[in-house]
Amino acid sequence: MADDNQQPVFQIQRVYLKDLSLEQPNSPQILLEQAQPQVDINLALNAEPVADGVYEVAVTATVTTKVNDKVLFLVEAKQAGIFEIRNIPEDQLQPIIGIACPGIVYPYLRAVVSDICTRAGFPPVILSEVNFQAMFEAQRAQAAAPNGSGIITGAN
Repeated sequence: MADDNQQPVFQIQRVYLKDLSLEQPNSPQILLEQAQPQVDINLALNAEPVADGVYEVAVTATVTTKVNDKVLFLVEAKQAGIFEIRNIPEDQLQPIIGIACPGIVYPYLRAVVSDICTRAGFPPVILSEVNFQAMFEAQRAQAAAPNGSGIITGAN
């Protein structure tokens, strides 16, 4: 039975909305504008250990929508998950944290962003699918380059 203690473990402990912000700094005047809004979306990924074998992985979306260079609305949402990851070889741990965990959390973030935009009286902003594996590999390549930090921080 001692072998049970060495079995790989990957479990979702909790998925939760960590932070949510909505700003409409130029309302109500900007709501009368008829121009097509410009939408800018930035994503960031953060992962940190919270206990032995337990990690928090958070994906943050910042959506800035402007009309004629004035902010119509700004949404920032951070969706996080707590994951128990044990008995995984070190070379496989970072890909799990950087690819699998954000892939689990991200659909919840997409729903939150769409919902808050709708509740604010705007058409929903639907975040596109993200290839977290490509994002992880690009960050790993950047970290391996001279002057690279090796820390997962985010992507546009």
